[in-house]
Amino acid sequence: MVTLGLPFIIFVIIVALAFDFTNGFHDAANSISTIVSTRVLSPRRAVVWAAFFNFIAFLIFGTTVASTIGKGMIDVNTVTPTVVLAGLVGAISWNLITWYFGLPSSSSHALIGGYAGAAIAKSGVGVIIAGGWYKTLIFIALAPIMGLVLGFFLRIAVSWMIYLNKQAPSNVDRWSRILQLFSAAAYSLGHGTNDAQKTMGITTSLLFAGGLISEFKIPLWVVLSAHAAIALGTLGGGWRIVKTMGQRITKLRPIDGFCAETSSAASIFLATYLGIPVSTTHVITGAISGVGSANRLSAVHWNVTTRIVWAWIFTIPAAAGIASLIYFLARVFLPA
Repeated sequence: MVTLGLPFIIFVIIVALAFDFTNGFHDAANSISTIVSTRVLSPRRAVVWAAFFNFIAFLIFGTTVASTIGKGMIDVNTVTPTVVLAGLVGAISWNLITWYFGLPSSSSHALIGGYAGAAIAKSGVGVIIAGGWYKTLIFIALAPIMGLVLGFFLRIAVSWMIYLNKQAPSNVDRWSRILQLFSAAAYSLGHGTNDAQKTMGITTSLLFAGGLISEFKIPLWVVLSAHAAIALGTLGGGWRIVKTMGQRITKLRPIDGFCAETSSAASIFLATYLGIPVSTTHVITGAISGVGSANRLSAVHWNVTTRIVWAWIFTIPAAAGIASLIYFLARVFLPA
């Protein structure tokens, strides 16, 4: 039985897709920053390239991450459309704040924080499913380390291959530009599989809470709409964050971009396989830092990285706080 009017539920679904759009808009930098900064592709071609692979990601992977977000972290039986709406507004607000300041914070963690904050505001901390949070919180720390370590060692391995084969710099630049097209595509696939699934999980929770579905099973139209929204957001671009990711952390060459994107893609594919909502932002930032460290430790602008880390630390509590406030304001006009 639908407890709230269908028009309201449709409105919240639109807000969910708007979040997915800001996710693609905000995290477009993750997909294209390296390939733009190395000038392998122009910004316009890079966003089209990334958007395409973000969209087709649904053809390859399942929906394990969506299930984790939708029913593995918050007791779905206590969720209402108003909770979902407040959580989404909290996440979108934090995305826009960090986008304005050019900080590549995690849209994923903004969504998790907003969703949890609104749910706690309604029903207390008892709605939290601890088991679902352990993996996610562990990967907050582990994701950038994975990216950093893989990026560091892959860059060293590639350097040894170049040295042993006595490759000329011009030749290295030529083939690494071609390889970076594939590594950027792989990263965009990973971004689409992991990040779009988060909106799928929230939307399915909304449908369940509104009585439109009787069991937590993700409809095909939810899958398609989530991937379409994140792809369109990627086409919108996030140029402030592109500058931070591609230029301010360390200077990147095509071979560096290939190593960073390949390391990030491998990390994200692993997390998606395990059903863990990892932050693609954390992974690529760690990978870029790792690649820069392999070239020279001082090549990384650690003060910029420190600012990014602070944005990560504040993301979940900030989004949760905003969502809680939105929930308390919203229930004045809407059912709890």
